[in-house]
Amino acid sequence: MYRKNDGLRLMDGAEYKKIIIACDSYKGCLSSREVNEAIASGVKEWNAEDASPEIKKLSTDYAIPEMKKMNSDDASSEIITLEMSDGGEGMLDAFLSAMKGERVRIHAHDALMRWIEAEYGIVDDTAIIEIAQTAGLALIEPEQRNPMKATSWGVGEMIMNAYRRGVRHFIVGLGGSATSDCGIGMLKAMGDDWKKVRQECSFVLASDVTNPLCGENGAAHVFAPQKGADAKMVQMLDDRARKFAEVSSRHFGYDRSEAPGAGAAGGLGYAFLQYFKAEARPGAELLLDEIGFDALIQDADLVITGEGHSDKQTLMGKLPQRILEHVLKCKESDKSHVACSKLAGDCKSPESSFPLVWLVSGGVSDRQVMLDAGFDRVIQITPDSMPLEEAMKPDVARNNIIKAIRRQFAL
Repeated sequence: MYRKNDGLRLMDGAEYKKIIIACDSYKGCLSSREVNEAIASGVKEWNAEDASPEIKKLSTDYAIPEMKKMNSDDASSEIITLEMSDGGEGMLDAFLSAMKGERVRIHAHDALMRWIEAEYGIVDDTAIIEIAQTAGLALIEPEQRNPMKATSWGVGEMIMNAYRRGVRHFIVGLGGSATSDCGIGMLKAMGDDWKKVRQECSFVLASDVTNPLCGENGAAHVFAPQKGADAKMVQMLDDRARKFAEVSSRHFGYDRSEAPGAGAAGGLGYAFLQYFKAEARPGAELLLDEIGFDALIQDADLVITGEGHSDKQTLMGKLPQRILEHVLKCKESDKSHVACSKLAGDCKSPESSFPLVWLVSGGVSDRQVMLDAGFDRVIQITPDSMPLEEAMKPDVARNNIIKAIRRQFAL
């Protein structure tokens, strides 16, 4: 049945007065901000030409006046875009956007000890460090990648620069590294000052990696091949990590090499856990807390999230799954509140509202699994016939997102 447009309404009658868009980056293609902006454009630009033949016929038969272009001038919907990151690519931008901090630019060394310009953020007395700014895999040409030589030295330079500015609290994003040096380079860059940092500073690691440092599930075996390691290198890196952990455990009297996240960023996670007693938290959760996401979704009608490619792995702690979890918890909490209100006799409405969740990704596998998990719609923006190389072009991806979203509002 058709219902009048009030704010943004789909033709099935669903009303969207407040829409939250919180997507991860489409890695190697679009940043989180660019994905969010493209989706917002698709929402605002929905028009009758996007509608299916059935809807077009309905609009003709019943003279529906609202079948027109929706833009910021005539749509009353509130659209909120949130830059997101799980601790990897785009982490610095996402946290600075959420926490309203300042950006600091320094000269430091990349993983091959070449001078580069790097950035970190400062919010009050907390530094936001994205290790990929100096130790990032994307900074190294494919033919030059060698985890036996790659160093985390530049990470130490960023930490010490912030420390000398008076910073004593750090949030460190561990994604996208080119290194497998267990943080040895970082510690060397800090010199003897690492002892002062250990005593005076606190570290929170933003990472969704739960791998230990060593073994078949460790940093070398799982992550080093994508950084350029062959089978022989993998074993050498694992042996090196095991030896470093043994020496470190004898020095401190405890061993964090088996702790979840020790294998993150080629063992940088281990260095922070062992040497600086860091706390490891899922990057997406950390950011959602900083944003105050649970409060934002209380009166939202639609939450749109997504990533470059969604499959069963999405449900193993990736950003879209964590956003879905927050909404589902909101639903359960809301139901409990309504039930209690009914018992108390002060419930004014027999129904409670909560946002729908759409998953919007470049490619989608296991669609039904995603729907069964709780996503209300699972949307692939790339046409099946389009070659991946073409789909990865930023302008093409942006247009694909806008078209896919416009179609969803015309279903």
